[in-house]
Amino acid sequence: MDVHVTNSTVRGTTRAPPSKSYTHRALLAAGYSDGATVRSPLVSADTRATARAVTAFGGAVEPESESGGADALVPDDADALAVDGFDGRPAVPDDVIDCANSGTTMRLVTAAAALADGTTVLTGDGSLRSRPQGPLLTALADLGVRAESTRGNGQAPLVVSGPLAGGEVAIPGDVSSQYVTALLMAGAVTERGIEVELTTELKSAPYVDITLELLDDFGVEATPVDDGGEALDGAAGAAGFVVEGGQSYAPAGGSYAVPGDFSSISYLVAAGVVAAEPDEAVRIEGARPSAQGDAAIVDIAERMGADIEWDREAGDITVRRSDLSGVEVDVGDTPDLLPTIAALGAVADGDTRIVNCEHVRYKETDRVAAMAEELETLGAETTEEPDVLTVHGSESDLRGATVDGRADHRIVMALAVAALAADGTTTIRGGEHVDVSFPDFFDAMADLGMAVERDDAGE
Repeated sequence: MDVHVTNSTVRGTTRAPPSKSYTHRALLAAGYSDGATVRSPLVSADTRATARAVTAFGGAVEPESESGGADALVPDDADALAVDGFDGRPAVPDDVIDCANSGTTMRLVTAAAALADGTTVLTGDGSLRSRPQGPLLTALADLGVRAESTRGNGQAPLVVSGPLAGGEVAIPGDVSSQYVTALLMAGAVTERGIEVELTTELKSAPYVDITLELLDDFGVEATPVDDGGEALDGAAGAAGFVVEGGQSYAPAGGSYAVPGDFSSISYLVAAGVVAAEPDEAVRIEGARPSAQGDAAIVDIAERMGADIEWDREAGDITVRRSDLSGVEVDVGDTPDLLPTIAALGAVADGDTRIVNCEHVRYKETDRVAAMAEELETLGAETTEEPDVLTVHGSESDLRGATVDGRADHRIVMALAVAALAADGTTTIRGGEHVDVSFPDFFDAMADLGMAVERDDAGE
């Protein structure tokens, strides 16, 4: 789908979608339980993939649509999902598990598959089949299960044969924090538990903090430790993690509520900063504090000069159009913010340097190269290095053009923000991919005043 965004202003109140990261974990945690309700879930292409995996392992996710079928498993308007879990013992799936484009699903479900007493095959679309899974496969193999890439390149399709009993394992921390999350979630229901040693510094530590927070809410204890084995308060700086075996997943009262998503909030914040009507504001509801590292967007925008207020108790963010100045931002722990920061950098004075970003190249697409190239198509000046993206705002003059969303939801939304500030009309190809994390993004933006038209010409 092609989306056409014309230079326009925004104002009014909108609400953040639920967190994709929390929804993935909550659905699988409910699957590990003997049954739980996930309230306020994000219903998107990615989270449907996790719901399908829970069902493949012998669980069930309701309500189902009348027509049934895998893609209709989770209704678009579901306010709550009742999950009939497999109680820590996943069955061997009847068929291949298709993770579609969801890297989180594949990594978390790969470890879950290792618990089954038999063989599970996992695959995904072309993009997902190019993403690295090797360190997780190696870790599972070191724990005594069969875990292989069918092509021998560390990429899907994957074959996993259990059952996993637990044990001690070493894994790098600088490729994907999801490897750690996968091992901790599965390790809690093994016989022996799992001790994870990090062989490299952990990046994206706040995403592991999300996991630790959610596990605690489901009654599961997992502990980050330093290199002396002493417990830490959070994942940052951890040398490893310990999760005891034989635990049970059971949220208080039998239900878990998903918080608002700060990755998605970042685009709403950025839209307000670059395009709010003079003397007006964009107000974002549902922004309550949580372990999400991407809440850093508030501080980043403020450092750039944004007029922004966050009422943490009420969960409201108010942002007004502001003159921005370039800053340096380390995205080692917040990789999903890179596209948003790059878009803000294109309208700021001076240089915005996004550092420690090499791991952002291994997402749905190489997001470093994608933002550099597509922003340049819009008239921005950028410099790309392996681990640094610099956007030269003072040398940029954004103007409407046709850009490629790279089949990546975050690239599409970041380019839409940039298009608000570009002269004329910008056409974004692949606009339908916002369904991965923020299905109502363009509806929400239109309600705020974005001049946006959608057609099917790009399909």
